[in-house]
Amino acid sequence: MRVNGKVIVSFSLFHVQSAAMELPAYEHPPPWVPPYERSNHPAYSNNLDQFAMRTVTLVREKASDPLGFNIRGGMEHFCGIYLSKVTPNMEAERLGLKESDQILSVNGIDFEDIEHNKAVKILKSNTQIQMKVRFFPYGYKKTYDKVQNANVGTPA
Repeated sequence: MRVNGKVIVSFSLFHVQSAAMELPAYEHPPPWVPPYERSNHPAYSNNLDQFAMRTVTLVREKASDPLGFNIRGGMEHFCGIYLSKVTPNMEAERLGLKESDQILSVNGIDFEDIEHNKAVKILKSNTQIQMKVRFFPYGYKKTYDKVQNANVGTPA
């Protein structure tokens, strides 16, 4: 191509493909708090104990008794098993279980890579349930994300 008597050569080394994407909602930073007040301010908490793994033992009289919580997630959803609801005034709540807790194991069975229906079966079939859990709100929020390629690896 010639422009004003000069030869202009245009080429591209890369093929760039653009896709529409939704940006997350803007989260305003916490209000400024003087350093001497930060140790008691909830927006500046450095306490990571809430995210530590803990062991909880839930005992029910009969396997037909309610667990006191609901779960969501599973291997088929490309995520772990999380507590999605804890029933108020039930043993699960009294033991400190809360929404966003990830169940890591139950009675020694790994729950980090388990199908939802198998997790439900294990939880409901035992009267004594020893669970290793951790509070993991980031992972829990991901259970609500739409999975782009949910059919990858699934036979047609």
